[in-house]
Amino acid sequence: MEVVAAWERYAQGRTPRREVNSAGARTWLNWTQYPDHGPDESILGDVQGRTVLELGCGTGCNLAHLSTLGAMCTGVDIAPSQQGKAVARWGSLPGLAFHTAEVTDYLSRTEGSFDVVLSIFGPVWFTDPERLLPLVRRRLSPGGVLAFSHKPPTAGTRPVGRPGEAKAVTRWDHTPEEWSALLASSGYSDIKAEVVPPPAGKDAGTLLVRAYT
Repeated sequence: MEVVAAWERYAQGRTPRREVNSAGARTWLNWTQYPDHGPDESILGDVQGRTVLELGCGTGCNLAHLSTLGAMCTGVDIAPSQQGKAVARWGSLPGLAFHTAEVTDYLSRTEGSFDVVLSIFGPVWFTDPERLLPLVRRRLSPGGVLAFSHKPPTAGTRPVGRPGEAKAVTRWDHTPEEWSALLASSGYSDIKAEVVPPPAGKDAGTLLVRAYT
């Protein structure tokens, strides 16, 4: 499958996350494309005892952090090599499970429900939202939260279906207003969509969205 091969090439070219961040922490959650920048996991509320699903979990670094805070975490990634990397690095932590799957397939066949679904520069950016958002909502517990981030669209780009960096991969480059409308039409409420300003010396901010069932 061409899209799987594209993401596997991307995964093979990624540099592993460093062992500690600037504060000396071994695990952390980073919503933006810049290290040690932007909000942390607190925007999700207290995750202790909650079930969390990450779409596009990569090597599991974000989920590992949530696991250390007491969450029961499941990660899904389309690139086959990512599961092995995630288990090798974080397999000793409790409450973590990793799967290789395309996210709409996984959401369609899983019978579980989740209190939190997140996607950091992941499949929410690369999957038709009219298909994905209702699937996510059906898997969210009452009062559950969907949170995701990606780069905001730039001037002159098409907001829907713009080709991404990898062949066979398409991005849905929506503005905060467009995401808010899409989420509302899929039955989400209490929607907040904003652009997190970049750190000094950088041009591009990060679009961050939260919505509840």
